Amino acid sequence: MKQNKLLYIILAAGMLAGCRKELDQVNPNQQTSESFWKTQDDAMKGVNAAYSSLLPDGGYMRCTPLMLDTRADDCRSNSPWDQMYNSGKFALQPGNDAIYGWAYETYYQGVFRCNQVLQHVPGIEMDQALKNRLLGQAYFLRGLYFYHLVNFWGNVPLPLTTASEIGSYKIPQSTPEQGWNQVISDFTKAAEMLPARYATLTGPDKGDLGRATKGAAMAFLGKAYLFNKKYTEAAAQFKAIMDMNLYSLVPNYRDNFTEVSENNSESLFEVQFSRDAGGRDLGWGGPPQPGWGKTSARAITYAPRGFGWTDVQPTRTVLNDFRLEKTVDNKVDPRLLSTIFYNDTVDTKLPTTPMYQTTFQAHYANNAADRNDLYCKKYQNYLGNRPDEFDWRSGINERIMRYADVLLMYAECLNEMGQTNAAYPIIQQVRSRVNLPNLATVKPNMTQAQMRDQLAHERLLEFSQEGHRFDDIRRWGWLQDPSKLALLKQRDPEFNTYAPGREYFPLPQREIDLNPGYKQNPGY
Repeated sequence: MKQNKLLYIILAAGMLAGCRKELDQVNPNQQTSESFWKTQDDAMKGVNAAYSSLLPDGGYMRCTPLMLDTRADDCRSNSPWDQMYNSGKFALQPGNDAIYGWAYETYYQGVFRCNQVLQHVPGIEMDQALKNRLLGQAYFLRGLYFYHLVNFWGNVPLPLTTASEIGSYKIPQSTPEQGWNQVISDFTKAAEMLPARYATLTGPDKGDLGRATKGAAMAFLGKAYLFNKKYTEAAAQFKAIMDMNLYSLVPNYRDNFTEVSENNSESLFEVQFSRDAGGRDLGWGGPPQPGWGKTSARAITYAPRGFGWTDVQPTRTVLNDFRLEKTVDNKVDPRLLSTIFYNDTVDTKLPTTPMYQTTFQAHYANNAADRNDLYCKKYQNYLGNRPDEFDWRSGINERIMRYADVLLMYAECLNEMGQTNAAYPIIQQVRSRVNLPNLATVKPNMTQAQMRDQLAHERLLEFSQEGHRFDDIRRWGWLQDPSKLALLKQRDPEFNTYAPGREYFPLPQREIDLNPGYKQNPGY
């Protein structure tokens, strides 16, 4: 479905903060915020630029997936780069902000672009329905950028306007509670203003895939409520999405992680990457450049040894968890075969595993250590004609909100609201897709506590390598529960170096140096 994909436009000129008033002369050829925001087309370009902050290295090109995955018990890092290696071991320091500092900068770049849209677009004379949709997208994207900032760092500033308007970049830190309230506010406004679909619209955005929708805003709003244990409010959002009858699980689980099945019925929101859009240069960060492409570096970063850098790998624990339960026809959970590259002949009874232009068994035939190791499989281009990932240019979209997540989060809300029996059929929708037996039959009459543990298991298998696991661990309070923390250390030795407070990343030291009064996160 590439032909109608929204191609994010990087618009440097429209993102300028404006000329400083003390200058005596102004370059008449240089576009400023005062001269740019005039037409409907300008409004469209400004919103598209706000999307583009999802794409650079600090965003979903590489750093954001790394930050989400490396600290969980389903992934580990033996990367030679200390910043990746130390991220999974909770050993990062404020003085070296590679990766997490790049993400911090990228999110605030996105917030600034959203604030420009929200500040200038209301004054543009244009079609009101289109204006509402564009403002809704700006609220959605700002909510998403704030979501990451609050989730990763906790005590962060929350700029709600452009610096040129308030006269200063020095905005005080907010508490996590204030941050989450702002996230909820932005997603609430987005849900009110966004359309359910773009296919039936009339206007320049008709048929655009990749733009935020009402369902996407409601899903992230529900997730923000869930993170704050507001189960009734969260459940209402998830149920409303289900009642829209616009989303469904795709029959083949693997289709959620390939290029040929992007923007499918299960996807509520995904970051759009393409090898055919833009230039061929990698968007490492800083001012946008005309040669930047729109490709992802996740594939090369996570790729199996010999096909990429292998900076992130699955843990042996998650492999064993996949083997705990067989399908109704006594086969291995098919999600395992879409999640992990390993010598799977014992599970599949098949002699070979396709792997780029060779097979797993043939490629590692002469190296027992590699043949017995585990490698990430999601978001890899292993089924096409590409020999490896070393050109850094993957076009696979990052699915950051799937309908399966909506279902399992709704089931979690039901359980926390004392409706444990009602959670069974919701969970079973996800299990039935991969042919697992009826949970109500194999584990009937679970208590609320037992269902919590079951949901933790279900979510691990469904979303491994998708950036959810550590967030789940943290919001469930496992890091503060001595028995659960001991279990995590057993499952993943990287947790042996966890210290209280390090569930958050450190604030980049340069931010503290530039903003007197900012306090570093506890534990650093």
